[in-house]
Amino acid sequence: MSESPSRTNDHFPRKHKKLVLASASPRRKQLLEQIGLIPNAISPADIDETPLKGELPHDHALRLAKEKGEAINDKYPDHFILSADTVVACGRRILPKAETIAQAEECLKLLSGRRHHVYGGICIITDQGKVITRLCDTLVKFKQLSNKDINHYLQSGEWEGKAGGYAIQGLAASYISHLQGSYSNVVGLSLYDIMQILEGNGFYINAQEH
Repeated sequence: MSESPSRTNDHFPRKHKKLVLASASPRRKQLLEQIGLIPNAISPADIDETPLKGELPHDHALRLAKEKGEAINDKYPDHFILSADTVVACGRRILPKAETIAQAEECLKLLSGRRHHVYGGICIITDQGKVITRLCDTLVKFKQLSNKDINHYLQSGEWEGKAGGYAIQGLAASYISHLQGSYSNVVGLSLYDIMQILEGNGFYINAQEH
């Protein structure tokens, strides 16, 4: 008489979980969609993002990510909340999210020919209220930028609203001579870290319902 095959956890349906993205960034939404993760709701958190006096760049990224998640947590009971913040830093200096062409130009001149860090702060609040934070650090090096390079980039408008005054997924990719770490973190979210946290806390993409 043959033995019946053993049953594993994979034979049992996984409970559907709901996810809220606490960000209005289209890049973050696109990154999640890239791995089949579609938020059930998008609810940007409105918080003060001014760095604290003496706050280091990586601490700033983690603090903002956590505060964004906590700011909307009460609105979505029994949901997973995903929040994040991206900080571009040269040494201890936090570069702004460029809102003017002058800010963007200053960032590009500072990054030219230098290495810099892109710190991605991630916060996930589970449906049980557990708060998990993680920091992703990617090292990026720009080539020496000519005045022509800088002017071309400024005219492209890709810098608008971008941390450090550039977007790696656009024209700036041609300026990057070296990258160490997560590429998706520079775009806006470390997909590897997010999946490790979600699956480690009972959230599985293939259990989603849409």
